[in-house]
Amino acid sequence: MNAITVATAGHNGIRGVCIGGDNPVLVQTMWKERLLPEDIEGEGGKAVAGRVEALSALGCGLLRFAVPDIQAAETLGRLASMVSTPLCADIHFDYRIALRCLDFPLAKLRVNPGNIGSKSRVQAVLSKAAAKKVPVRIGVNAGSLPPPLRKKLAAGEIGRAEALAEAALTELAVFEEFGFTGVVVSMKASGIADTIKANRLFRRRSAAPLHIGVTEAGPLAAGIVRNTAALLPLFADGIGDTIRVSLSDTMENEVIAAREILNAAAEAGCARARKGVTIVSCPLCGRNGFDTRAFTGRWMKRLYALEKPLTIAVMGCAVNGPGEAKHADLGITGAGNKVLIFRRGKVVRTINADDADRVFEEELRNL
Repeated sequence: MNAITVATAGHNGIRGVCIGGDNPVLVQTMWKERLLPEDIEGEGGKAVAGRVEALSALGCGLLRFAVPDIQAAETLGRLASMVSTPLCADIHFDYRIALRCLDFPLAKLRVNPGNIGSKSRVQAVLSKAAAKKVPVRIGVNAGSLPPPLRKKLAAGEIGRAEALAEAALTELAVFEEFGFTGVVVSMKASGIADTIKANRLFRRRSAAPLHIGVTEAGPLAAGIVRNTAALLPLFADGIGDTIRVSLSDTMENEVIAAREILNAAAEAGCARARKGVTIVSCPLCGRNGFDTRAFTGRWMKRLYALEKPLTIAVMGCAVNGPGEAKHADLGITGAGNKVLIFRRGKVVRTINADDADRVFEEELRNL
């Protein structure tokens, strides 16, 4: 399988990540609002840059932004110089926006060749990207297939998955014609079966790195279920080099959901789905004596920022907690004003509830 390097040169120096080959699957998300020039000025700019870096700490390896015009390209370019997180520009319709983006330290472009214009315009983008050593993702969407494939799809001569794969392979051939090798491919559909089939069809004919995910997957619970149903079979086939779990929810939850799907894939035997922190949390019941929801809410982002493959248990009942979570590297539970800290099912600290966060942090540092 092919591999590419995605690098950025922000204020903390050059940072690079690899996509494809034997490298771990890379997590992505996408900025949810339009980025305006005033957003990156003064204290607001510091807040935006801080959130970008926080997403990186949470496990986001590449952050994508919609770039609808030249002003947005210039704004994103300025942000790229303020952060060390690799940033990707998402471009439709106007190849000149892509050319302008390449004047800045952006890590990657995403273009839809089906709507970006003629072959000569694609060539202009690829020529400059090659000179700048910036990789490009061919992003094919079910809603923006090339006209010939749309006609075949409407006439029932081809299925949606076949159309997606064919469109991606056709555009990849153009990239190869121009000698451009720094390429990632994605075929996005809102259907689970179409997502699985399109990626399987493509992989039979190309070793290019694949970005996978279900687009327009829905709100938090529904979107996670739909993405999990599509991605785990692909990971089982060894398909998928970078993922985004598209949700009508926060960027942070997209990253966390992606990491949990990768944890599940790792447990199922996918070698490239690197396992990170797993949080085991009690669902609550009438025996509940410890506020698992509040504690998990306070600690979730910090726990996911850890790079160690740990299991952390937050249990609601002191009677069953340590026993039910014997496998946990570190756990917490309680009843009334007493809180128990346990490791591998053995209670190591009994403390007052007011000291729970402080003592938990002490024990976490010792792992």
